[in-house]
Amino acid sequence: MLALIDNLFPWFGDMLELGGDILLLIIIMAAVMWALILERVVFLFWVFPNKQKQLSALWQQREDMADWYTQHFRMLLVSRVNREMGRNLQLIGTIVKVCPLLGLLGTVMGMLEIFDALAVTGNNSARTTAGGVSKATVSTMAGMVVAISGLMISNYLIDKATAMKLVFQEKLTLDKHQEQNNA
Repeated sequence: MLALIDNLFPWFGDMLELGGDILLLIIIMAAVMWALILERVVFLFWVFPNKQKQLSALWQQREDMADWYTQHFRMLLVSRVNREMGRNLQLIGTIVKVCPLLGLLGTVMGMLEIFDALAVTGNNSARTTAGGVSKATVSTMAGMVVAISGLMISNYLIDKATAMKLVFQEKLTLDKHQEQNNA
């Protein structure tokens, strides 16, 4: 698998060599995060509008709005929407928070590599410490890039999901009340 990736993207192996094993972990976390973000975007903009129409139609079939069972049915619909809207958002947020920490871990590992090279060679030449410095900076940069991009998108998705939940809740109450007032 790595040979195929190396043939398609020859720079990828060089980047992994510069950043070390932590960089590979950050890349995997970024791939998982963006897959989850893509799933949320598809759900919010394509799947949920259809689902909202179906749930609104179920709500419109109810006759007595003051009925205890009808109010609990509304609570059930709202609860389901809240659960579906929030799915994977916490996991995305967790990945956003973990990536800078992984970058920091890469920094520490790079610094340890520098100290090890200094101990083995006994001198402080730039050539001896270059590998550790690159490992430290590349992993830190990668962790921050993943976190910043994920933070911006996840905040947008959270805000969008919250707004869509509120609109749905209002729609369940307003639609039926408007019909009763018009009758």
